[in-house]
Amino acid sequence: MAKKKTERVGDLMTTDPIVLDARASVAEAARCMRDENVGDVLVRKDGKLCGIVTDRDLVVRCLAESDGAPGEHTIEEICSAKIFTLPPDADVDQAIELMRDNAVRRIPIVEGDEAVGIVSLGDLALARDRRSCLGDISAAPPNR
Repeated sequence: MAKKKTERVGDLMTTDPIVLDARASVAEAARCMRDENVGDVLVRKDGKLCGIVTDRDLVVRCLAESDGAPGEHTIEEICSAKIFTLPPDADVDQAIELMRDNAVRRIPIVEGDEAVGIVSLGDLALARDRRSCLGDISAAPPNR
């Protein structure tokens, strides 16, 4: 019986994630998400990955809490600073466990201090069960 090849997150990740400096405005992050049709931006400070901002963060932590000028805030102010990363050669099962244990939907994939990709819950759903509800939703074209 042939041994099943272990899936690696590097095979599933979206490459070239958007990485912005921590001093970037939330408006800039929102425009990048819109232009690239993604739901997250990685945050870098002093050359190191220090957080992630999602489209939900823009709404909940900025727009809903804003004093009327959401564009004046930096992404450092609203990012999730506790991030969990994996290298490209990590098993997909490690990513699933990390997401499950920490209730996160996205994991930056890093080599050293450099973000080389990102794996989402949708990516994992597509890889594991394309016909599942989450797999179907993840495969659907974006809403515009």
